[in-house]
Amino acid sequence: MNDLQDPQALRDIVIVGGGSAGWMAAAALSKAVDTRRCRITLVESDEIGTVGVGEATIPPIRTFNQVLGIDEAEFMRRTQGSYKLGIQFVDWGRTGHSYFHPFGPHGLAFDLAPLHQYWLRSRQRLQLPAIDEYSMAWAIARRNRFARPVGDPRSVMSSFDYAYHFDAGLYARYLRELSEARGVRRVEGKIESVTLQPDNGHVASVQLVDGQVLPGDLFIDCSGFRGLLIEEALHTGYEDWTHWLPCDRALAVPCASVPGGFTPYTRSTAHAAGWQWRIPLQHRTGNGHVYCSRFISDDEAAATLMSRLDGQALAEPRLLRFTTGRRRLFWNRNVVALGLASGFMEPLESTSLHLIQSGISRLLALFPDRRMDALTRDEFNRIGIEEFERIRDFIILHYKLNDRPEPLWRACREMAVPDSLQWKIDHFRRSGRLVSRGNDLFGPQSWLAVHMGQFNEPEGHDPLVDLRTVDADAMLERQRQAMAQTAESLPGHDSFVAQHCAARPVNV
Repeated sequence: MNDLQDPQALRDIVIVGGGSAGWMAAAALSKAVDTRRCRITLVESDEIGTVGVGEATIPPIRTFNQVLGIDEAEFMRRTQGSYKLGIQFVDWGRTGHSYFHPFGPHGLAFDLAPLHQYWLRSRQRLQLPAIDEYSMAWAIARRNRFARPVGDPRSVMSSFDYAYHFDAGLYARYLRELSEARGVRRVEGKIESVTLQPDNGHVASVQLVDGQVLPGDLFIDCSGFRGLLIEEALHTGYEDWTHWLPCDRALAVPCASVPGGFTPYTRSTAHAAGWQWRIPLQHRTGNGHVYCSRFISDDEAAATLMSRLDGQALAEPRLLRFTTGRRRLFWNRNVVALGLASGFMEPLESTSLHLIQSGISRLLALFPDRRMDALTRDEFNRIGIEEFERIRDFIILHYKLNDRPEPLWRACREMAVPDSLQWKIDHFRRSGRLVSRGNDLFGPQSWLAVHMGQFNEPEGHDPLVDLRTVDADAMLERQRQAMAQTAESLPGHDSFVAQHCAARPVNV
């Protein structure tokens, strides 16, 4: 150890639990920290499974991988990945209707006001297509094509972003290799007990069933719903959001791929008592049914899921029980919770892995020493709580804005929502304005897609557009045609993957 190192610097970081959360933390910490100065140990048991339903992501995952020095093509091959341009929502606003939540804006801005404000005005006189048709991401996705965006802001090919679908278990395995190569020590075993420091209640060490004791200065709890350290040892408490997000169970099952099913987008289909996800990978398709057990039995939910698979099921459905919400603190004493240990947000908008990534980024930005400064912890928790609550509001929006007849959907339509969300709904309904307090993970284009896709129709538009002289009708049509023509020229999604990042076949 360097003689100049601060005696208060961390010397031992212990990550409790593997899976995506544990190995994402290990990979990022070992990239940021010299493991010769600060030991990083990850303890996990092969006997304890991981949830691993987070196979769909949002664009910030690309930044995370780039920071780790991961080559995109190699990552895609190793994780059986495919590309994702957004999410198609089927039957959410009402049965028989669908819309697209794109990664990227609706069109290129051509004047002072947002493009959708001109669209709102023009459609009062013209039979305009849905706002989806002005999204480059959707123009590409609907044709099952793919290419990466370009940097020229004048091109419609600059007006979209992308993320990935991948096998979360294979991702964790890949990150484990990177982490161990950088000095992370993996310890196999189950934790039997946790020892707290008598003076301040911090976690001093964890003891495994085989008697091995692992001391640490900072502990990262990636133990899943159980919250072995953050809850069982420190009794942090949990804030339950079931009254806003009533789904409490999920069934997950893979199925065989089918011709034409390798789409560059996730599909979410609403059902009578919940919704179903569909995530295409190179070697299979991931499926799941998220539902509320008050309105449907597990057997009925399984039957609904199994009857709506694209291909032959490759396993029996796996049941997960959860309570949507968050820990009251994400960082308590010397324990930081990541992943399911920190809380649960149903995977409707593919935020599970992002919340892990975000927690890791916050930890690195507010990295502690052995004193565990309370001011630093408070800031970590403030930012994390704010992020969770803004994502929560965005997910609630999907349930609140519906015109479906079933009891679950009627209850969601009639429920009171958080004031922070109602404020956004009211502003959009009045004049199509997309307001925000601070930095939402989901930007204006995301809120616009759900508001319009689920029929929160604005009463008017921004008055500014009536005082402008731009020929908005022509600009809108020009962009729509340019997007359609450009998308037609792109390679198919399957062809692009086959050429750039085809994975070796695996046993499924």
